[in-house]
Formats: sequence, C-alpha cells, structure tokens
Amino acid sequence: MQSNQTLTPSATRPTLTHLLQLDGVRFIAVALVLFDHWMAGRVELPLGALGVTIFFVLSGFLITRILLSSKDKLSHQPGRGFSKYMKVFYIRRTLRIFPVYYITLFVLYLVNEPPVRRTFAWLALYATNLYMAYFSTWMGTVDHLWSLAVEEQVYLFFPLLLFVVPRRWVPLTAALMIIGAVCLRYVIFRARMPWFIGYVTMPACLDSFGLGAIMAFWWLYQRERFNQVFRSSGWVWASVGLFIVVLVATKLLPAIPDPRGWTGHHNIMSDVWERLAASLVGFFLIGRAVMGFTNPIMKWLLENPVSQYLGRISYGLYLFHNFVFNVYHTQPNHFSLRAWRRLTDMAPVLDSTYAFQFSFFLLLTVALATVSWYLIEKPINNLKDRFSY
Repeated sequence: MQSNQTLTPSATRPTLTHLLQLDGVRFIAVALVLFDHWMAGRVELPLGALGVTIFFVLSGFLITRILLSSKDKLSHQPGRGFSKYMKVFYIRRTLRIFPVYYITLFVLYLVNEPPVRRTFAWLALYATNLYMAYFSTWMGTVDHLWSLAVEEQVYLFFPLLLFVVPRRWVPLTAALMIIGAVCLRYVIFRARMPWFIGYVTMPACLDSFGLGAIMAFWWLYQRERFNQVFRSSGWVWASVGLFIVVLVATKLLPAIPDPRGWTGHHNIMSDVWERLAASLVGFFLIGRAVMGFTNPIMKWLLENPVSQYLGRISYGLYLFHNFVFNVYHTQPNHFSLRAWRRLTDMAPVLDSTYAFQFSFFLLLTVALATVSWYLIEKPINNLKDRFSY
C-alpha cells in the first residue's frame, strides 16, 4: 500500500481525466429514479432512493477528487492557495448547476405551477429538503428537488472541511461522516420523529458522500489499495445482494406508525440501514466503473452511445422528469396528459398498455433535457474552461 508520506503534490497528483463509464453510472442512477416515479403503484421498490443515493456517492467521489487535487496543486501559493481553491470550485459549480435550475423555476413560476408559486423562496434558496423535513410533507411536482438541495448544502461546508483537514486525516473524517449519518438516522428513528427528517436532511445523507470521499482518497493517494478493492466485480453484486436483504428485512419486520399519519412500511431497516446499503452499492459500482468493467454486458451497458448520452444529460432528465409526469401529483389537465389524450384519440391502440404512455413520458423528458443541454447547459459549461483548477 502506498504511504501518504511518499506522495508529493507535484509528482503524484493524477490527471483528472474524464472517466468514461461514470456517464453510464449516471444513466443507471437517473433511470432508477424515472422508473420509480413513473411506475409508482405498479412496482413498490425503493429504486428511486437507490438512484439518488448513487448520485450522492458519485458526487462525494468527484468533488473530493477535485478538491484534494486542487489543494495539492495550489499548496505552494500564499495562504496555500485558499482563495483560488474556493473561488474556482464555487464558480465552476455555479456554472454547472444554477443556470438551468433557476431558469426552470422562473418558467414554472410564470406558468403558475402551484408548488413553485407556493414555495418559491424555499426552492430558490435550495431549502426544499428543509421545508419537507419541517412540515413533514411532500411538495408535489417539486418533490425531487430535495436531493439537489442536499448537494448544495454539502457544497457549503465540504470544500472548507477538506482544505483545513490534513491529508492523512481525510479517511478518518469521511469515516466519521459515515458513522455520524447512520447514528443520526438511528436517533431520529428511536425518537419517533417523522421519517422525512432522516430521509431528506443533509446530515442524514453524509454516509453516501463519506464513502465517495474515501474512494477519491484511495484513487488519488493509494492507487494500489483502490485497485485491490475494485478490481473484482464480485463486490458490486455482493452489495446488491445486501441491499436486497435489507429490502426483504424491511418487509418482514413490523412497520412503525408515522407520528404524522403517513402511510408506508417504515422500520429500522428502511429508516436507518437502507441508505447505507444503497451507498455501498454506489461505492462498489462507481469504483468498479472507474477501473472499467470488462464484462461484456456491463461494459456495453455503461459505454453504449445511448447510455453515454443519457448520462451526459442526466441533470436535465432528473430536473424535468417530475414536471413531465408524477403518478401522485400530476393533475388531469397537465400538459403532458392532455397531449397524451390527443395522441390516444388519434391512435387508440396506444392506450392498450402503460408501456406506451411510459415511453411517451420518457421521450418528452429526453427532448426537454436535450434542448436544455444544447441551448443552456453545454454553452455555459464551456465557460468553466476559463476557471481551471
């Protein structure tokens, strides 16, 4: 195993090249979310939660990799380059995330989307998850934005934390994040607080980011260990098996009634351990994808042009899909359902199976995400080249 003491920033900082199969992982994650939200009532599995958790682990890996590499690169500058370290990170994150997010909010406000009108300040401040936790309620078609709020809240403290923590303490810091998140969810569960709090609050999600941070540390400074852990695909399937065991145990154990009267089968497995099990799936899937799956099926799944493209536009897919359709919140007069009824009036056979309707929602979401990518996200993304680490 490589020792930290043998590493010098200038000599050992790996080039942060694009990792091809991670776009395929993004595709898998967003596909799980879309499938879950559009198949609710037909398939009762927490696949959307799994997809979101994979995104959290991926974010932990990518931002830790970026921040530690930037810290190494700037360490010789006055103040160890703190000013540039912070400025470049926030400028690049702002260019990637804010424009299409706020454009979407303003458009939905103008067309009078009810939950956007009602909670605009919360949405604009990336406090959707705080609203949901405080009021213990869903928010209609903006439900899914809670995870973007979690990401932004992590960005508020994590760059500073990684800057002040000595390199050798990063794994310990990440381990404390993991332990702390699990313990917090346990305390919330034991206190019989609404399960929303343990599901959407940022501190309760930090085990996912902590696992991503450990992976990034190994990739940067202990590559031999990284290769040993992720060389085999067996751990991916073992973690999937563990996740299935947790789901089965959730159903077998008695449900704990929610104090606010929300329906659903919740107990210690679902409220405390499910996210950690899902995080381990993300941990081993992402690590193996960084190494590169060589199995023909997984290699094709992650590298074929469709997966690569949908992974590239996954932010738009995630952002728009709930506004296109949500089983629980979409009203009968919504534009997507009106358009669907017109199509089925012209071709009644389309109404013979839900698969056609699902495909319609998918095509509409992909079209919106494609327009967003080429007209908004990609041109603005190109500006990041002016702010290199």
